[in-house]
Order: sequence, then C-alpha cells, then structure tokens
Amino acid sequence: MASPFPHYISEKSGLENSIMVSSSSVSPPLPSAILTQDELKKIAAYKAVEFVESGMVLGLGTGSTAKFAVDRIGELLRQGKLKNIVGIPTSKKTQNQAISLGIPLSDLDSHPVLDLAIDGADEVDPYLNLVKGRGGSLLREKMVEGACRKFVVIVDETKLVKHLGGSGLAMPVEIIPFCWKFTANRLQRLFEDSGCVAKLRTCFENGDPILTDNSNYVVDLYFKKDIGDLKAASDAILRLAGVVEHGMFIDMATTVIVAGEMGITVKNK
Repeated sequence: MASPFPHYISEKSGLENSIMVSSSSVSPPLPSAILTQDELKKIAAYKAVEFVESGMVLGLGTGSTAKFAVDRIGELLRQGKLKNIVGIPTSKKTQNQAISLGIPLSDLDSHPVLDLAIDGADEVDPYLNLVKGRGGSLLREKMVEGACRKFVVIVDETKLVKHLGGSGLAMPVEIIPFCWKFTANRLQRLFEDSGCVAKLRTCFENGDPILTDNSNYVVDLYFKKDIGDLKAASDAILRLAGVVEHGMFIDMATTVIVAGEMGITVKNK
C-alpha cells in the first residue's frame, strides 16, 4: 500500500541542497575540553539571547534548553542591561521560573503579536522544520511561537536529523482524554506505512496518564520510516476528532542556533 503522505522531493537534488537555509554562519571552535550536553545547550541559549533587545515582547520557551535562555534574560534584567521586557510563557513551569526571576509577564490576549520567541527543539530537519513537545507543552508553545515576528530555536547538534521522526524518539500529539484509545489507534493506522507505534504518555511512578497544562493527554508516535510530506501529515492528524495539536512545527523557525564541538552554527531561513 502506498504511503498517503508522498515526499516533496523523492530523491536528493540540487534543490534539496539549496533551500535548506538561506544563510548560515559558524563561530570559532569551542574549547578543546569535551563539553557536556547541558554546556552545549547553555552556549546556544546565551547566543540566542543576543537577539533580545530592551522593550521587546518575548515568547519564553519551555524545556531544559529554553530554561538557560530564560535564566539569562532574568540575569540581564537584574543587571540593567535589558529593560522593559514583557514575557509570554509557554507553560506553567516557565511561568513559575519567570516569576522567580522577576521577569514581567503577560499573555497573547494583551499582546497578540510578539517580537521574538526563544525555545528549544527535540528534532531539527535540514529545512528547519521541528519536532517539539516531548516536554508536553506543544500546544501553548505553538500558539505563542506562531504569533512571533522571529522565532529563534536553540539546540545542541544531537538534535539534528535527516527527517522529522528520524531520531526514533517520540513525535507527540496532544489529545483529549475522552476515548483516548480510539484516537491513539486512529493515529497509529494513519501512519501504518511508516511503521508507526502510538503510545500513551504515562507517569513512570504509577502509570497514570501524564496531563498537559491544558488537562489533556499526550500520545507519542514512533516511526520506523520517513512520513514524507509533512504538511499532508499535519493536515491528516488535525482532521481527526479528538486531536488537539501535534508536535511538528513546520515552517515556523526563522533561526536555528546549533552548539557543537566545532562551535556555534547559526542557520537562517
């Protein structure tokens, strides 16, 4: 049976090589000592905060990498190097972090257009498409980051993949709790040609379903093969009743900052 989501480009071509990013720059190599993943995340986060200017309305991301960026913004505010910043958090966890740092907060109702958002990603493909939401905040992240003039993504080089789902790790889908097995089975059948396995995300301690900030469940999709046309896949997922949102962020990132052993690479759309 043919896949319902054919690839945009069926084989490697000059077009594939040319449209990945419009520009990129590489900083000098990092120190020769082997850096931990957290150290690489922090380096990328600090580089991203260089885009922040006083007076901006900022989308504050969620996750281990974004945490370093939020910490840095709070530090610069305390030092007086940034002023009149307003933050829009993408999760309750980030909201609590920002409050503890003294970052003034608001919401999308008051600021429907943001200047900049900074967040991490779980996967980045060559076209700067992302998988996000393995921390469970995909819906609020997509709402906030979709309202930004500029969306800067910060990752270490382990997050780079040839295609979304290529890491073999989860592509999350937020669903309503009602008849979740029914919805999970439909998601799995949707991508059966890609060897999809759908699993409800549960607590390690007691096996209960993990709830998002919106009191929904998360079903994680695991793929053995490339799912092909991402926009077609996105549309098919969102057409399923019971689905709230998925973790593919397609054509949203404007800049991706990658920290690796050879230094910092900045990729722009």
